[in-house]
Amino acid sequence: MHRIFTTSVASVYPHYVAKVEKKGRTKAELDQVIEWLTGFDEAALQKHLDAETTFQDFFAQADLNPSATLITGVVCHVRVEEVEDPLMQQIRWLDKLVDELAKGKAMEKVLRA
Repeated sequence: MHRIFTTSVASVYPHYVAKVEKKGRTKAELDQVIEWLTGFDEAALQKHLDAETTFQDFFAQADLNPSATLITGVVCHVRVEEVEDPLMQQIRWLDKLVDELAKGKAMEKVLRA
């Protein structure tokens, strides 16, 4: 089992916020991206952050967007569509969406609209 699976989302979330804010995007936009991927609205996301839910449990409870399979590209030198472990692929999808948001991609494109 990879270490990230048992890492709390709350421990990584501030890094996501810092990354997008440094590039001129907002926490609200980040939360919108997370909601699109996982189905967790702001209140549900905050509940997971407060409970220090692990990535494993976070994604186990998520209602993944059917369009998530459209997320492609490279994160940390790994092509996300080729990741074999389903949980790792979901984590990489989230990383990819955060990267796209931080790079200034239009929200409609980030959300595969």
